[in-house]
Amino acid sequence: MKETTKLSSRCSLLMFRCLTLLLLLGLLAGCATPVGVTKVSAEKSYRLSTVNPLNQKVVSNSAKAVLQRYNLTETFRDKPQDAIKTLHETAVHDDRRDILFALAELSYLEGERLLFNLSLQAYDSFLQSAIYAYLYLLGDGTAPPPTAFDIRFREACDLYNRALWRAFPQKRDGGLEFRSGPRKLPVGELNITLKPETLAWKLDNIESFLPADSFDIHGLTVRNRSPGLGLPLIALTPKSPESPNGGALPVTAFLRVPGGVKELASGTDSATLEFYSAYDDTEVKVNDRSVPLETDSTAPLAYRLDNKKIWRAGVSRFLSAAHISNPLILIQPYEPGRIPVVFVHGTASSPVWWAEMLNTLRADPVIRKRYQFWFFQYNSNNLVLLSAVQLRETLSGLVAQLDPTGQDPAMRQMVVIGHSQGGLLTKMATVAPGNELWNVLSDKKLDELDADPEIKDLLRRMLLFEPLPFVTRAVFISTPHRGSFLTKNWVRNLVRKVVTSPVDLLFKGGLYNKLFTQLKMPASVRDRVPTSIDGMSAENPLLQSLVKLPLEPQVTGHSIISVLPDMEIETGNDGVVEYQSAHIDGVASEFVVRSPHSCQGHPFTIEEVRRILMEHLGVQVAGPANAEPLQEPAVSAPPTTSAEQTP
Repeated sequence: MKETTKLSSRCSLLMFRCLTLLLLLGLLAGCATPVGVTKVSAEKSYRLSTVNPLNQKVVSNSAKAVLQRYNLTETFRDKPQDAIKTLHETAVHDDRRDILFALAELSYLEGERLLFNLSLQAYDSFLQSAIYAYLYLLGDGTAPPPTAFDIRFREACDLYNRALWRAFPQKRDGGLEFRSGPRKLPVGELNITLKPETLAWKLDNIESFLPADSFDIHGLTVRNRSPGLGLPLIALTPKSPESPNGGALPVTAFLRVPGGVKELASGTDSATLEFYSAYDDTEVKVNDRSVPLETDSTAPLAYRLDNKKIWRAGVSRFLSAAHISNPLILIQPYEPGRIPVVFVHGTASSPVWWAEMLNTLRADPVIRKRYQFWFFQYNSNNLVLLSAVQLRETLSGLVAQLDPTGQDPAMRQMVVIGHSQGGLLTKMATVAPGNELWNVLSDKKLDELDADPEIKDLLRRMLLFEPLPFVTRAVFISTPHRGSFLTKNWVRNLVRKVVTSPVDLLFKGGLYNKLFTQLKMPASVRDRVPTSIDGMSAENPLLQSLVKLPLEPQVTGHSIISVLPDMEIETGNDGVVEYQSAHIDGVASEFVVRSPHSCQGHPFTIEEVRRILMEHLGVQVAGPANAEPLQEPAVSAPPTTSAEQTP
């Protein structure tokens, strides 16, 4: 019985072993080998090769190699701070740069873990990550610095920039709290000193620093960023008469760490936090090396334009005759040496409609450094002559205020760019009418007019003015020099019914009628106060006289004319203004863009403006691509450069 039982047990054991062997053979036949490959797509291959703490919150292959080298893989998984301290102590004696790279990654991941646990020590871990990334890229050592071909190079730049963003606490408005003083890091102590003198503007005048990368952008075609080191910021400045909504300036913060791992471990290391204007500085010097700064010039612009009221302002002002207390907006503080470019909007418009052009122009480092951009705003239903007075006097007043002794040569090279009605205002800042405009309205001298002194003074400023001596270049975009075909009599009557004219405030009671009997006013405005639409009528004799006035000799003029696609240029229009009205003699160049009337944001319009601004600096550059010269001038005129653009 016992023998039978033993035999049965042996059989069962043998059968079990056989089954186990067969199972193992089956598994080995159906599964991957312990070491081998798996075929993946090109997209997945790229993702696997670029995985890092910033995009997947995991250690990259490069940092894994360092952990494995020192048998710290499991330690980092279970006790990350112990692994970081061990690697740091190793780096004190071993100056292989890949250790610093691994420390930058591991410190960043530790910051993420601490932040998830709501620990304030997260800020110090992120700061530590930025320092390691800096030392990997720019620190001294026997090992050569990484090249641009090294995948770790760009990741280290991104680690530095992102870690610097997260190394400082945020205030309620999202602004970062930059402070001087010691910072206790997991591996040592670092003393940080703020260095505001590197910034073109006073640090005290900045209310808050917002990380530019904390915002997504919409509404602008391109987000202008320059790659490099540093934290792009939106520097918010207080509201002022020149910036009624407050300013938003592009600034880059750069943490300079002169010491190394040994100094950090001993607690004797220090760093300076420097601030640079993206308008001025594109690089810094570190140990005789030129280091480009990371900048973002679009985020500040979009941040300030994220306001529904300012986008509706142009139409609401046109309809309501609202008073504009701040006719000139400076989006950046005045800086001597930069040439002012003044944008003048058109009818029922406002400065915000220049946003696409401004954003694109500022992407050019030369233009960004050599120019400053101002925006003139006005109530566009007012008489064109009155708005032109406001433009001339506003610019003259600001020039006298900012440069009273005439020490800034750039201020005397001003460029004015006007769209539509704004182009007419620009024309009246660059011509000397003498008595030409006055003679259109009266056979008498102004002093013989029966009117109050203040009314005579106003008429003198409107009709007997002097050009602005500091304007040396003018650009007319879709400008109705001979009037708009849309300003027919029925259109003007309709406009009068729906808008309130600010001229009513100037000509109260029967004063206007009294003037009407003494001046040769068009019959179309008899017994009614004219608006800007009347001023842009092809029947307006003042407009017919203005178009004949040549630009002053010191002014170089350029025309950009919009014509709808598929129309003949010479007989075409842009839906508002005909080519024949926008064309004028005596300009240095004429450029035709296939676009509706509001062409300020068209790529070819912007590229032509860029060409003009570069020419203003004495730099000859190519104009927009695909330019084709017109076969012959549309009308008899001095030679001009004309081009047609087809998107």
